[in-house]
Amino acid sequence: MEHIPFARSIDLPPYRAILAVDAKGFTAEPGSAQEAISKSLLDLVGDALTGAGLGAEWDRPAFLGPTGDGFAVGLPPRVLPYLVDPFPRLLQERLAEHNRQARDRLQLRVSLHVGPLPADPENANWTGNGDSRNDTHRLLDSVPVKAVLAAASPRVTFVACIFSDRVFEDVIAAGYAGMEPDRCLPVTATVDGKAFSRQAWLYIPEVSGNLLSVMPAEPPAVPPSRPLAGAPVGPRISGPRVKRNDGQVATTVESMTQHRGGK
Repeated sequence: MEHIPFARSIDLPPYRAILAVDAKGFTAEPGSAQEAISKSLLDLVGDALTGAGLGAEWDRPAFLGPTGDGFAVGLPPRVLPYLVDPFPRLLQERLAEHNRQARDRLQLRVSLHVGPLPADPENANWTGNGDSRNDTHRLLDSVPVKAVLAAASPRVTFVACIFSDRVFEDVIAAGYAGMEPDRCLPVTATVDGKAFSRQAWLYIPEVSGNLLSVMPAEPPAVPPSRPLAGAPVGPRISGPRVKRNDGQVATTVESMTQHRGGK
């Protein structure tokens, strides 16, 4: 029976980790080179996922959908901590190795989200559609992540990540990933021409260029205070972790995003 939204209840699909990747400047490449670049993206990301111990999940994803200049893949939510760390660092290292031998250097934007999505691993290219996946692509196309990659040196920084607020709170701030929360920078993710605005978090594995004065390169010497168990917690964006550097750092990035953005 065809489902009519809001008419009756149905089972909630399983939650998926949704990883999306996009190549900066892809459409500026000659058409004859784009097929090879698309294949390189799959190979490079696959190498990094395998290095992070996720080779089996990559070999049989819940869904895998190419977008021309990138793709989105659905993976089990239990692997989200490894998609936060070490995957971005391994991808940066793999791209550095690739770019030393390639005609043109690749720079990639990466977005990570989680949410309920239907999927059929037997037909991986035709499933995995829904709001959670749409939001993952919006994060990937958002102004802040494009701006930081544009501000970075193309000779040093090859990966710029943007994590959804749900991933940050449930995986990073909760301590499941091997990454200090203060390596991430809070931003408002918007997309030109789209009615989209979300709290999100930037992470750059290898900071360079103008980002050296913007992105936090090292965790603080003294961790920011955390609320005691059972104590009331205020709005996420006003917590002490964000206040530590928001006034200067986040304002600088928001200012950058108003003047930079190209794909």
